[in-house]
Amino acid sequence: MNQPQPTPAQPSQLDALLERVRACTLCQGLPLGPRPLLQAGKGSRILIAGQAPGRRAHLSGIPFDDVSGERLRAWLGLTREQFYDASRVAIIPMGLCFPGTGKSGDLPPRPECAPAWRTPLLAALPQIALTVVLGRYALAWHCPEQARATLSDAVAAWLTAPGPVIPLPHPSPRNMAWLKRHPWFEAEVLPLLRERIQLALSAA
Repeated sequence: MNQPQPTPAQPSQLDALLERVRACTLCQGLPLGPRPLLQAGKGSRILIAGQAPGRRAHLSGIPFDDVSGERLRAWLGLTREQFYDASRVAIIPMGLCFPGTGKSGDLPPRPECAPAWRTPLLAALPQIALTVVLGRYALAWHCPEQARATLSDAVAAWLTAPGPVIPLPHPSPRNMAWLKRHPWFEAEVLPLLRERIQLALSAA
């Protein structure tokens, strides 16, 4: 007697979108070729909006798989397991592929990427309660009213009136001088940031 075969599970709209994004070859001339790196789940509560993957992340296929990632997770108060849990945390940089290296570090995110993918990706994540913005390109997208503000002013403004979009300095070792000049960041911003992170996750 023939047994009925189970109906294959249909991919969700987000799964189908992520598949298209990961197959993207829109940007030409990338030094290591296209390899879009992102993480998202339909229940993601926190969005990490960075610049673009670095060389090490490109090679490993894991976003923030470097010293910057270790510092960022410490700032957020998240374990590596929590950070890479797509049901909790979405990671969608402004540029999804490694853009290459210039004279003073990695090049800016490629301009083709965000207009093509950012709006549909964010629309597919309705549960996001908190957005962590790293770098001026992400700041200009998520907080256009602060596009001309200095990083210090943007972070200080959030500390004065905490909202659902949190601007942070990039956790790169290159920003150690900024952290030393602004001790109030670690003393005042990080405790409040971690509190907001836990509130967003506990409300899931």
